[in-house]
Amino acid sequence: MYTQILVDGQVALKTIKRNADNAFIPFVLDNTDYQQFVRDINNGVQLNDAEGNPITGSALTTFMETLP
Repeated sequence: MYTQILVDGQVALKTIKRNADNAFIPFVLDNTDYQQFVRDINNGVQLNDAEGNPITGSALTTFMETLP
């Protein structure tokens, strides 16, 4: 599971938190953790917003389309 994070009250647009180990993963194409994040989300692993609510449906699709 992954969770969006807040930076100065705004959702960070270039980093995500992996809940299993609290690692912060930058959205960098050649980063293997980022590549795994994209695979996981595409395979149904849950993504939460910064408040812990699941992101699903069109909101998840829209978010994924903004990634590098």
